[in-house]
Amino acid sequence: MVAKAALYFTVKHNSYICCMSKANAIVMSGIRPTGFLHLGNYFGAMRNYVKLQDQYTCFFMVADLHALTTHPDTKELKENVHRVLAENIACGIDPDKAALYCQSHVRETSELYLYLNMLAYLGELEKTTTFKEKARMQPDNINAGLLTYPVLQTADIILHRATWVPVGKDQEQHLEMARNFVNRFNHRYGHVFPEPLAYNFGEDLVKVPSLDGTGKMSKSENQLATLYLADTDEVIRKKVMKAKTDGGPTAPDSAKPDYIENIFQLMRLVSTTEVIAHYENAYNDCSIRYGDMKKQLAEDMVQFISPIREKAESIRTNESYLQDIMEKGAEKARKSASETMNLVREAMGLHY
Repeated sequence: MVAKAALYFTVKHNSYICCMSKANAIVMSGIRPTGFLHLGNYFGAMRNYVKLQDQYTCFFMVADLHALTTHPDTKELKENVHRVLAENIACGIDPDKAALYCQSHVRETSELYLYLNMLAYLGELEKTTTFKEKARMQPDNINAGLLTYPVLQTADIILHRATWVPVGKDQEQHLEMARNFVNRFNHRYGHVFPEPLAYNFGEDLVKVPSLDGTGKMSKSENQLATLYLADTDEVIRKKVMKAKTDGGPTAPDSAKPDYIENIFQLMRLVSTTEVIAHYENAYNDCSIRYGDMKKQLAEDMVQFISPIREKAESIRTNESYLQDIMEKGAEKARKSASETMNLVREAMGLHY
């Protein structure tokens, strides 16, 4: 086994290339306990997070405070937090390797969030794409937390002085803002924080298409075209069988329409190479029967999702185990956060 300190990777950021030893790298990511985790979350994030926990110091957070900006009713919050934790563990996150914790259990987050708000300006916050979208979706609940969402997100990241943040395209603007806040803090008070950079999984980044061919799977939208990790076997079969198809190719070796390619792409995620080759050949010689293909895909999806669902359900119903996991994760996160906040208060001159 090669020593971690000897391994290096490169990430392009603007006009320069940043190189960093894996031994020193810290990864931070969070997920809101709203909606249900789906196949896209697994292949686009969770599967890669399982790899990351073996290579880096990782902090994986359930962002319950962020959820309050759009879901202020907290009656179901505990259940949702437990479900997300259970699904994370069922997907392979190891609480003994990574810090798996709940955002509100780390009080230092709120303190750093307050300090960073003094460095954030109204004009830049109002221009944030996600703020404008959320404000349009909930015009009667345009709260200050919604406006300062990128500030809290920055606090989550730099509280652990994280260097790498796995983010999707929709979060790149927030990460750029995080770098701005970091640079303002370092310029005003002295260097405390490294600039957080986006971690790109490269070839391992998989975008999972929706079943209706109109985009990607979603936690809260387009639910009938999304395969959730909590779906029952029967629901999985019904959703897959409703996937959009057509009358089939009319000439050998025809190009696949996007919605047909989507079905093949889903099959490549869960089916054997022999099964995939069979249907590729059938498509190319115009003998394909989409009904048979969807039945095969449905059964392969059931075989893939059901073990995750069953393990997650077993974990979710074990509240004492989840309590232990949250306490263990919070202890790791608070240790890191406490060290950072001592540096912050010292830099800001708040030690009287």
